[in-house]
Amino acid sequence: MSEASPVVHPARPAQAGAKSAPQKAMDKLGLRRDIDLALHLPLRYEDETQVVAIADAPDGEPVQIEGVVSENRIDLRGRRQLLVQVDDGSASLLLRFLNFYPSHQKTLAVGARVRVRGEARSGFFGREMVHPQFKAVDAHTPLAAALTAVYPTSAQLPQAYLRKAVTAGLRRAALDEVLPPGTVPAGLPTLREALDRLHHPPAGEPMAALEDRSHPAWQRLKFEELLAQQLSQLASQRERARLRAPLLRALPGGLHERLLAALPFQLTAAQQRVSEEIAGDLCRPRSSDDPDPDRPPPDDGATPMHRLLQGDVGSGKTVVAALAAAVAIASGWQCALMAPTELLAEQHFRKLVQWLEPLGVGIAWLTGSRKGKQREAMVAKVASGEAALVVGTQAVIQDNVHFARLGLAIIDEQHRFGVAQRLALRRKLAQQSLEPHLLMMSATPIPRTLAMTYFADLDVSTIDELPPGRTPVLTKVFADNRRDQVIARITEEVARGRQVYWVCPLIEESETLDLQNATEAHAQLSAALPGFKVGLLHGRLPGAEKAAVMAQFVSGELQLLVATTVIEVGVDVPNASLMVIEHAERFGLSQLHQLRGRVGRGAVASVCVLMYQGPLSQTGKDRLRAMAETNDGFDIARRDLEIRGPGEFMGARQSGDALLRFADLADDAPLLQQARALAPLLLTHHAEAARAHVARWLDTRADFLKA
Repeated sequence: MSEASPVVHPARPAQAGAKSAPQKAMDKLGLRRDIDLALHLPLRYEDETQVVAIADAPDGEPVQIEGVVSENRIDLRGRRQLLVQVDDGSASLLLRFLNFYPSHQKTLAVGARVRVRGEARSGFFGREMVHPQFKAVDAHTPLAAALTAVYPTSAQLPQAYLRKAVTAGLRRAALDEVLPPGTVPAGLPTLREALDRLHHPPAGEPMAALEDRSHPAWQRLKFEELLAQQLSQLASQRERARLRAPLLRALPGGLHERLLAALPFQLTAAQQRVSEEIAGDLCRPRSSDDPDPDRPPPDDGATPMHRLLQGDVGSGKTVVAALAAAVAIASGWQCALMAPTELLAEQHFRKLVQWLEPLGVGIAWLTGSRKGKQREAMVAKVASGEAALVVGTQAVIQDNVHFARLGLAIIDEQHRFGVAQRLALRRKLAQQSLEPHLLMMSATPIPRTLAMTYFADLDVSTIDELPPGRTPVLTKVFADNRRDQVIARITEEVARGRQVYWVCPLIEESETLDLQNATEAHAQLSAALPGFKVGLLHGRLPGAEKAAVMAQFVSGELQLLVATTVIEVGVDVPNASLMVIEHAERFGLSQLHQLRGRVGRGAVASVCVLMYQGPLSQTGKDRLRAMAETNDGFDIARRDLEIRGPGEFMGARQSGDALLRFADLADDAPLLQQARALAPLLLTHHAEAARAHVARWLDTRADFLKA
């Protein structure tokens, strides 16, 4: 039976009809195919393979005992409870049930032999177990031959039902070895052996190695998963390399050089390096080294660029994007730049207008707030080619936006867009079998292991140098009860002619989080700073109002800006020297670092105050300590990845579907290296095996890796 075979649920009736609650729960967990069940692995195990004498049972550890019930009574003092005394000849043990049913009393009747599993603890009335598992046995009932698996489940899906379904699915699933001999790391079992061992570990199997995933069976699954992911990424990369993109060249004396000459600053060495890498991509001829002898040789055109530009906050990614756009525009093609928020898109728009409009470049502005005739005029300019550069939000990819000649697509803060959105922008060039070059930008540096895993199909350029004149930001951590001191510092700062950000995590009061909202903070700070202008900026303001408030702050008309995290990226106000972040313990490290990057953009010494509400968890303490200890975005990203894991760190890259279920980027780097080295060999020399392996592991999720 193939991996695509549907699950036959153990309790499903033969005739068609409504699904039972367990069947619906199975579907909700994604357990639809036999291979899904085979890969639904236990969370932990219970050892029912041995019985421990009551006298030898250690305190606080799960054990199984067997004995005869010597007493069974309901205690009505205080809370009603069932008390059962069990004796095994070595000692006696009290079983305490605070919630119980008549069936409990029947099974645990005096004289009954029972097998009981739970944690024995010393109590006021001697040793006891509270709410243990139990079952009736006789003197000849055999012990379990294997450890008992405990699976991830839901209230509608009993463990017994799920165990039967998993065992049946494991038996039916096609788990033949598809990888060629010699490709699996030495010492690892076959896939079927690994799954059999993980679902039904024999007595004596080390539970610690099973539960911390260091067991060879786990290593085989992790290797298989990482290999499938690397194969999928590499196959996508090779598939794109066979496509054709416009050939875009930076010509001597062209727009690219004119822009460089017009800039009011010098590029850093890092900016120069990555600009050259991007320019080289845009004019790289298509390769003739095609493994398919029947495919016609490549005609004119370039290999589509698929590059991630990453750099710390304030490292100067926008000007690098502008230089790339200049290369495309000078070659007769259009460039689109898409940002996740209107505020960030407008920041880019202002800079690009300032740099490129004087050089004769037509620029269009497309966002959700632009309606009516204004929008129609912009859409017409894009369709005619009059607008060589198009800047905006998701409005850029709407169906009624047509490009004349889109040659380069730039996506800022790419991890905040879903896969479908990124693919939609790439599909905006639908002529001559071409696709646009793609440049993705991220102000959240990607740790190396994450880049090797989630961006294995990307070329990565890193701006690892800040422009001169940027001063390191001093970070201080204050408890919320020092709010008056913080406000006094704000008063001093604005009196010196400086500007201040006050960041609140929510717009409205939340009963569960008890966070002070931005509106209240604005009122409080306005009262505390008479004579100074305090602005309010949040995501629910209409676009025009947001733009007006931000313009006032940029011009210096506002001294203090109370804002939600809409200012996280892109806002550039060199005169802002102080930022206060309320409830900093609620933010991820990378988000705190992005917010902190809004100050220190000029030559003046700047401070970021992280204000927290105690008591802090250990994770919260670690997070705030990391912020105080380093300004290095790469170190911040590494620590954030360790704390939050790749799924939350990457956000929309997964589109809600975690790409790695079993492997761990921190622990499994050696397996990742092996998979990374093996993937090109398999694709080139064992293409059918590679396809079968990806189909088994990723199914439709392979599409997530292509955007």
